[in-house]
Amino acid sequence: MKDNWLSLETQTPDSLNALLDLAESLKAQLQAGGNEPLLRGKALAMLFMKPSLRTRVSFEMGMEQLGGHALYLSPDEVGLGKRESVADVARVLSRFVDGIMARVFAHDDVVELAKWASIPVINGLSDYNHPCQGLTDLLTIREKLGYLKGVSLAYVGDGNNMTHTLMYAAALTGMRLTIATPPCYEPLQNVVARALELAKQYDTGATITVTRDCTAAVYGAQVLYTDTWTSMGQEEEEEERLKVFPPYQINAELLSKAAPDAKVMHCLPAHRGQEITDEIADGADSWLFDQAENRLHAQKAILVTLLKD
Repeated sequence: MKDNWLSLETQTPDSLNALLDLAESLKAQLQAGGNEPLLRGKALAMLFMKPSLRTRVSFEMGMEQLGGHALYLSPDEVGLGKRESVADVARVLSRFVDGIMARVFAHDDVVELAKWASIPVINGLSDYNHPCQGLTDLLTIREKLGYLKGVSLAYVGDGNNMTHTLMYAAALTGMRLTIATPPCYEPLQNVVARALELAKQYDTGATITVTRDCTAAVYGAQVLYTDTWTSMGQEEEEEERLKVFPPYQINAELLSKAAPDAKVMHCLPAHRGQEITDEIADGADSWLFDQAENRLHAQKAILVTLLKD
């Protein structure tokens, strides 16, 4: 039976640790001279409904470094669900390639692709979650701190797909996550409940708290995380969001409330001067670009796990 990569919700602590170990191994191997061609002869269709920098380059270079091939399919070429049904796209691509990576707006589209495809489907981003970024974030924190269980992580900003992902990541690894969002922009309550359920199921010791108080959220935190206030597809809300979110900016004052050696993460692209200041994004406490680099290594671990014979 084929496996898919649609959400961290479907992982276990053991499966996540195995992926992180593999990502670290592949990264070390690349830095030592190059990866083995573990995916020689394999092809990945990359289906994009949204623009991308890190997702496209990391998957394309990941396949190349592993000996395989990646094929970019633009929104206009496919017209997912419009020019051609999601089910038909899934079944056609299954005849041509070995895996599908889809970066979509609606999570239902990636679920539908997985339903009809006979090959593995990877969620490169959806409005529900961003599991590739989530694995990258865990890799970065573990690489920098040496552990995950008990790490104090504060997320400040919109309760969006990245927030959902971090809740599942925390639940499965035992992190202490506090989320600060404005009223009416909280993460989905069913996701909060499901993350807490996973933490209890696997007895990881994770805690997940949602608040409106930025200062309380970041107090003593080892890692601060933020994301754009207005995601792609929400452009009509931007004017209102720019009125609501300024108190949720990560800046020097807010960072000073965290642990003395606290670091900052952002999944990028960043709207500098909005959710994060230049001083912080480019400063000594920023992990932004190490985090971006790790997209390559985390996604290679996913690719090898799903596509290797």
